[in-house]
Amino acid sequence: MPGVAVSHCGLILKFGSRNEKKTEHGIAHLIEHCLFKGTEKRKAFHILSRLDAVGGELNAYTTKEELCVYASYINQYYERAIELICDVTFHSTFLDKEIDKEKEVITDEIHSYADNPSETLFEDFETILYPDHALGRTILGTEKSIKKFSQKDIQRFLNRMMDTSQIVFSSVGNIPYVKFEKLIEKYLAIIPEISSSDKLNTVSKFKRDNVELKKDLVQAHCIMGLPAYPLKNEKRKVLVLLANILGGSGMNNRLNLNIREKYGYTYSIESNYQSFIDTGNFNIYFSSETKHFDKIMKLIKKELNVLTSKEIGATQLSLAKKQLKGHIAIGHDNNSNLMLSIGKSMLYFDEVESIEGVYDKIDSISAASLLEVANEMLDIDKFSSLSFIPKK
Repeated sequence: MPGVAVSHCGLILKFGSRNEKKTEHGIAHLIEHCLFKGTEKRKAFHILSRLDAVGGELNAYTTKEELCVYASYINQYYERAIELICDVTFHSTFLDKEIDKEKEVITDEIHSYADNPSETLFEDFETILYPDHALGRTILGTEKSIKKFSQKDIQRFLNRMMDTSQIVFSSVGNIPYVKFEKLIEKYLAIIPEISSSDKLNTVSKFKRDNVELKKDLVQAHCIMGLPAYPLKNEKRKVLVLLANILGGSGMNNRLNLNIREKYGYTYSIESNYQSFIDTGNFNIYFSSETKHFDKIMKLIKKELNVLTSKEIGATQLSLAKKQLKGHIAIGHDNNSNLMLSIGKSMLYFDEVESIEGVYDKIDSISAASLLEVANEMLDIDKFSSLSFIPKK
C-alpha cells in the first residue's frame, strides 16, 4: 500500500480455546500471555522493548478458534516486526516462573470480567448453547483451572495442536511483495513442518433452556438466542444483513428505533451473529431497569414477528444493503483490521475475496431469502435465554 507510513502484520494459528480438553481449560489463553515472557534468545524485557523502542506495538489475542500474534510499526521496521513475531511464536521457552507470573495477571483479568455483568452474561450464555463442549467454556479459564498448568502442560498442548499447514502470515503495508516474500522465507522457511493429528470436536446437540439468576446488580441484563449457521454456510451473509437490520451497530436499527428511541426503556439493546467452523450463534442482548424488563421482551417479540411475517420492502432492503456495505468499507479502512481479516480469510477459505465480491453477494440477497432466514432464526419460542435480575 504505497503512501502509508505505518504497516501491520500478523501470524494467525488455527487453534484456540475450543481445542482444549476439559483438563486444559484456559491453556490457549495462558500460552498467548506467556509468548511475551521469554524466548531462546530474548528475555521478557527485550521482547517488549524490541518494537516499543521504535514506537511500534506488539500484541496477541486468543479466540475460540484462533491464536494470533501481530504488530504495528513504522515501515522501516518491517523485518524487525516479522522476526520478532516468528521468534515469540516458535521459540518461546515457557519457563515455570514466568508462567506463574502470568497466572496472577490472568486471575486479575478473570476478576475484571466478573465485575462486568454484560461480559459475564455473554460467556455464560455460550455455556447454555454449547453444553459439555469447549465452545461453551470461557476463553480465560477459571482461577482453579489455570493454577495447575506447567511448562510441560503447555508444551503438550502445543505439540498436539501446532500444524504449520494451518498457519497464515498476513501483511498490510508499504513494502514491495518481492522483499516481503524474502523476509518470510528468511524467518519462516527455517521452521520445520509440523502436522497435527487433533480432530475437531464438533457440536452436535442443542437443548433449549431458559435461566434466570438473581444478582447484586442495579440493572437487569438479558441475552436470548440460538445456534446459527457455520462459517461456510451460504446463508451466513443473509443472517449478517438480518442481524444488522434488527439490532446492528447503526442507530437506525429496528430494536434501537422502536424500543430505545420510542420508549426510552433501555440504553443498550443489540443483536449479534458469530460464526464458527461448524456452528454459530445468533443472539439479542439488552439491559434495563427491572420495571421495563417485561415490556422490552414484548416489544422484541413484536419486532421479530414483523420480520418473520412479511418480506421487507424494496426501498428498506436497498437501504439496509447500502448501510452494511458502508460498515464493511469503514472496517476495511482500518489497516490493522484489514490485515487480520485477510489472514482469517486465507486460513478458512484459502482465498481473499475482494470488497467488490463481498458487495456483489450482499446485493444478491433477496427479500425472500431474508424472510426465509428470519423464519429459521427469529422464532423466539425456540430461543434459549439467560437473565441477570437485580436482587430486591
